[in-house]
Amino acid sequence: MVANRAYKFRIYPNDEQKILFAKTFGCVRMVYNHWLDRKIRQYEENKTNVTYTICAKEMAAMKKTEEYRFLKEADSIALQQSLRHLDTAFQNFFKWPKTGFPRFKSKKRNKNSYSTVCINGNITISNGYLKLPKIGQVRLKQHRIIPEEYSLRSVTVSQTPSGKY
Repeated sequence: MVANRAYKFRIYPNDEQKILFAKTFGCVRMVYNHWLDRKIRQYEENKTNVTYTICAKEMAAMKKTEEYRFLKEADSIALQQSLRHLDTAFQNFFKWPKTGFPRFKSKKRNKNSYSTVCINGNITISNGYLKLPKIGQVRLKQHRIIPEEYSLRSVTVSQTPSGKY
């Protein structure tokens, strides 16, 4: 039987990495809010849903425009994951209305976080460092050993209100 297990470790980014994390948090929040607005408008006008695949294709085209060029600075998988999270939020709302309608993410109210998926070994933990796409090697406080037979599937980086990662 395969079981999913989550480990939570503290990371210590340098100043340059903190800036990259802030940019990524902002881009992920912007993508989520942009597509939430688009889904709401589409539903009000046509009573149709904008699917994840449509959002992902349009986001790829959007990144090529001058206005949204800054999205290239963030991890593309993290941006796609924010679309997946939005899609899941909508599915949960329609399946179980008590969960509530998806809300816009706020700079002030929101806990800064983003998720990225391990593809072809782009995320690794070794020698007290966590390697992340677009960020690089980030110092890690690994207080427990991850068994060799475990594989790293995804990483969620979050920042507490006090500034800890």
